[in-house]
Amino acid sequence: MFCGTIFPAPNFNPIMDAQMLGGALQGFGCDKDMLIDILTQRCNAQRLMIAEAYQSMYGRDLIGDLKEKLSDHFKDVMVGLMYLPPSYDAHELWHAMKGVGTEENCLIDILASRTNGEIFQMREAYCLRKPVFILQGTREEGYTDPAMAAQDAMVLWEACQQKTGEHKTMLQMILCNKSCQQLWLVFQEFQNISGQDIVDAINECYDGYFQELLVAIVLCVRDKPGYFAYRLYSAIHDFGFHNKTIIRILIARSEIDLMTIRKRYKERYGKSLFHDIKNCASGHYEKALLAICAGDAEDY
Repeated sequence: MFCGTIFPAPNFNPIMDAQMLGGALQGFGCDKDMLIDILTQRCNAQRLMIAEAYQSMYGRDLIGDLKEKLSDHFKDVMVGLMYLPPSYDAHELWHAMKGVGTEENCLIDILASRTNGEIFQMREAYCLRKPVFILQGTREEGYTDPAMAAQDAMVLWEACQQKTGEHKTMLQMILCNKSCQQLWLVFQEFQNISGQDIVDAINECYDGYFQELLVAIVLCVRDKPGYFAYRLYSAIHDFGFHNKTIIRILIARSEIDLMTIRKRYKERYGKSLFHDIKNCASGHYEKALLAICAGDAEDY
């Protein structure tokens, strides 16, 4: 059972929270501790209610005021918390694709891990123009067929051997449309047929963005919290604390499976996510990340 780190706050009062945020954002400076204490300790639905109360009370947009008063990565965290999850995904995808170059890791993280429902809501929030299989939200749910799994495994094996455009399309269709339960069977059958793990086969036969996307899909099917633990570790240790990736994953998974991701991180890498964030971030930015992570001294 997956578990997040942020839950609905008990005895919630959006009007009182809006008043406190208004006070925290007044004047030339702002009370950053108050922002952290409120925004990281309320679930997304409660934050949206606070934003409505803030608009009614002050006649201003809370996100706009946060953007005006805050700066750097701390601003990115506080503003990111205020978006609906589908809007946040859409916002991150738009930023990843705009301008020169594309942040492919952002695209892969989002597109490989979201459910049908999450993809549909994201598409409504941001009409994506490139019609790729993974954005159609047509993955079967809860359906298994052992006989079909053997056939699909053979198709995957042929796709890894021949690598034609048609085979690549068939490979995409299987990985993006079959249910996660069915893909578990397919991966087992692939191992039986080829004597090789599907990830190793993909890495040998393909490269670039296509290869990274396919591997991410497989890893998410097998263990989604494990995949995000790996992505966080890479962002912290391999890319010199890649702030965008760390912020995006912590916010997006905070109400879904971030506690489980923390456990996978500690199991795999020996040190806690709390420890690694504390060693690399600083100031109110560090405090905000740790609050979302729900870390404490025992994790250090």
